[in-house]
Amino acid sequence: MLTYILVFLLGAAPGFEVLVAVPLGILRGMSPVTATIIGFAGNATTILIEVIVFQKLKTWWDSKRKKAVALPSKRTARAETIWRRYGVPGLALLGPILIGSHLAAFLALALGSSKKLTSIWLVISLAIWSIVFAFLAVLGIDVFSWVFQKLF
Repeated sequence: MLTYILVFLLGAAPGFEVLVAVPLGILRGMSPVTATIIGFAGNATTILIEVIVFQKLKTWWDSKRKKAVALPSKRTARAETIWRRYGVPGLALLGPILIGSHLAAFLALALGSSKKLTSIWLVISLAIWSIVFAFLAVLGIDVFSWVFQKLF
């Protein structure tokens, strides 16, 4: 039972999400299907909550940006580039790997996407990435070192 809770919470946590939660669940002995569903549920739950409370988050974000005028971070700049090139589908599909699904959701909404469109595309993206990382974990491929070598 503890493993189920851990996978759900890791899926919900920014920075870990399905990329870590699903393979970890499989490594801890969960069936790939169960780990995928629970990791996905954790990540999707927090994304949908974020979409619902977006306006409050945006107000908070704007207040932070006014206090400290700084250049956008590399992650934010990367997200804006993806947004300009590929729109909501691209940001949703590439976001979980490149910047994290939570930041992708926030930026999609901040850049003008509707809550419905953002929710639909991010849930689709999370489902795809959950399945991909479950499949790779079952195959025993060390995706994390490969991804970090290619991105950083």
